[in-house]
Amino acid sequence: MVEALVAAAAALVSVGAVYAMSAARVVKQYERGVVFRLGRLRPEVRGPGFTMILPFVDRLQKVNMQIVTMPVPGQEGITRDNVTVRVDAVVYFRVTSPAEAVVRVEDYRFAVAQMAQTSLRSIIGKSELDDLLSNREKLNQGLELMIDSPAVEWGVTIDRVEIKDVSLPETMKRSMARQAEADRERRARVINADAELQASKKLAEAAKEMSEQPAALQLRLLQTVVAVAAEKNSTLVLPFPVELLRFLERAQQQLPPAGGTGGADGSAGANSGQG
Repeated sequence: MVEALVAAAAALVSVGAVYAMSAARVVKQYERGVVFRLGRLRPEVRGPGFTMILPFVDRLQKVNMQIVTMPVPGQEGITRDNVTVRVDAVVYFRVTSPAEAVVRVEDYRFAVAQMAQTSLRSIIGKSELDDLLSNREKLNQGLELMIDSPAVEWGVTIDRVEIKDVSLPETMKRSMARQAEADRERRARVINADAELQASKKLAEAAKEMSEQPAALQLRLLQTVVAVAAEKNSTLVLPFPVELLRFLERAQQQLPPAGGTGGADGSAGANSGQG
């Protein structure tokens, strides 16, 4: 009799252990558990830690609550200004309602991926090439709103959408390079012209000052000789100012002619001798 009771107790303990092992579940910190009892969704969502379910009656489905980083494959499209581009992006999203993410959509990851690709192609068609290259923040916000609108019904929230790269055809790259080179050349010419204008004004002021002080021109000539001699060249070019020639010419014109005075004296002596 005692042996039968011991055997029954051992069998009962074994059955209880098997039942406990089949009913025990562990939900991780970044997960939530959704329970289906005979196919019907239970209202409570199991939090992280140890939990129990009814074996063969309940089914526990775990949902990851972490932020998911999903790359969007490159999508080819034609921009509003008729340029063929290839754009790829990345989507950051997370599940906010585990029950809706499990019940409302078959595979929320696949649904978000398809919606991201469709929205990216739509953004390409509505935007111009300059916006894709330089105004990405605004496009990212518009892309986020387009994906987030249907995703909210699936219990998913879009945290961030980023356009990673915009690939252009080789012909367009060469055209843009020529345009940038022409723009830089134009700016260089404008800067050179402005420099020449400023230099001409300063030279005109310097010439005006030197015309009032002829000695300043001679000092400038000596400074030029010193600058040329500092280069240690074998040939020394010494410019001769035209103003100095004019100064010597004026000085020569102011002197009385020596030959004319002597002739007058000689003629006078001759006359006196005749007398």
